[in-house]
Amino acid sequence: MDERNTANMQGRRKAATAALILLFAILAVLIILPIWVLFVASFKPGSDLLQYGLNLDIRFSRMSLDNYILLFAGQHDYWKWFFNSICLTVVTVVSTLLVSSFVGYGFAAYEFKGKKVMFVIVLLILSIPLEVVMLPLYKQMSGWKMMDSYAAIILPFVAHASTIFFFRQYLVSIPGSLLEAGRIDGATEYGIFYRLIVPLMKPAFSAMAILNGMNAWNNYLWPLLVIRSSEKYPLTLGLNTLINPYGDNYSLLIVGSVFSVVPIFLLFVTFQKYFIEGMMAGAVKG
Repeated sequence: MDERNTANMQGRRKAATAALILLFAILAVLIILPIWVLFVASFKPGSDLLQYGLNLDIRFSRMSLDNYILLFAGQHDYWKWFFNSICLTVVTVVSTLLVSSFVGYGFAAYEFKGKKVMFVIVLLILSIPLEVVMLPLYKQMSGWKMMDSYAAIILPFVAHASTIFFFRQYLVSIPGSLLEAGRIDGATEYGIFYRLIVPLMKPAFSAMAILNGMNAWNNYLWPLLVIRSSEKYPLTLGLNTLINPYGDNYSLLIVGSVFSVVPIFLLFVTFQKYFIEGMMAGAVKG
């Protein structure tokens, strides 16, 4: 009887494993397929996109490296937009991690008046979409004379609610004895943070660097509102200007879209060692 139950349990486990493998295989195909379609289209002339749209039809007679030659050797503003996005992403990620880690550490390690109320406000902000606060933010940036500047893109989101919440959850289980030991050794509060806490937060920093980097790189709606000069366009706005009824820029649009994936891919490869660890720790702690 026990052998039969054991065999049944093993059969169920194998069936569950097979079902999970099938599910993740389907998800992998659904995720990879759009990227593959875009990659294939980057070797086709832009006129094919207008005539046939994006498709999986591979005709080697119609495929060439002309689009990539245009990207690297043509006369256009793509690399200016690309460099603008790189600078915006780096500054946004560094400033967001710095400010949000301070705030999250404060919520996790200190007791102060109004702490619970302020943390509830952070949780409420998590549920408010950008579209709701867009007009007040726009008026604020206009009042501060920051329109058409990169500061208007970066400043409103430096203290990012979801990043603050994640850091707080990650740090909430830090023992108070660790902080007291640092104070006994004569370290300042900033010294405790940089010398004791930051090394423990490497997985959390890696996870949030990837997520905030993706958000900053793909940000479109807010820069569209506050940036007016074409020479300051990030890549998302620049690529959008290639779509117009007065010229055929689809060759550059497709190959530029493919190349725009590279920085996010490199970002994930750089921090992937700690990414899963940071996400799991931030989810279960506290």
